[in-house]
Amino acid sequence: MVKAGFICEGETETIIVRSDAFQNLLNNLGIECIDSVIDASGAGNLLPQNIEDFRQSLIDSGANQIFILTDLDDNVCITLTKKRITERLNQTIIVSVKEVESWFLADSTAMSKLLKDSFSFENPESQENPFDYIKKLMLIKTGAGCGSKVNLANKMIRRGFSIENAASHPNCSSANYFLTKLQSLRP
Repeated sequence: MVKAGFICEGETETIIVRSDAFQNLLNNLGIECIDSVIDASGAGNLLPQNIEDFRQSLIDSGANQIFILTDLDDNVCITLTKKRITERLNQTIIVSVKEVESWFLADSTAMSKLLKDSFSFENPESQENPFDYIKKLMLIKTGAGCGSKVNLANKMIRRGFSIENAASHPNCSSANYFLTKLQSLRP
């Protein structure tokens, strides 16, 4: 059985990985998630000199496949972001285009519940600063904001956000890549 460990750039990615929906996805794919999901507390901590301790901790906990989740942010391209982190054997680097919050924009079902109105977004990975965009939308549609990125992530999880929904969006290639990589590990 594949035992996957996850190193997440920040709290939002960590919340997604720890969610029941994501854990159910892993179970359905025959993947066991190592209990200790690591929050690296920022992209700067995903540099090679910092990652090794995270990797070793997951390997010591039984992981035989490691996923690193990070945002593209203002970096030029996914390839350079992966090179900065350094690719390794049995390690997959998932780079969400712009920010992981673009995946929220891709999940029309969860966003519709969040905004209490029908929602679709044509190009979620093209939206500059998707968190700020969602925050403004919430104020307009509901009269209330979402506070922090952590609050937004928790709200989205409670409204059924899933990687599968984000990956099914025709213009959310990074979520699709993540799901495809997970599916490729299916026994």
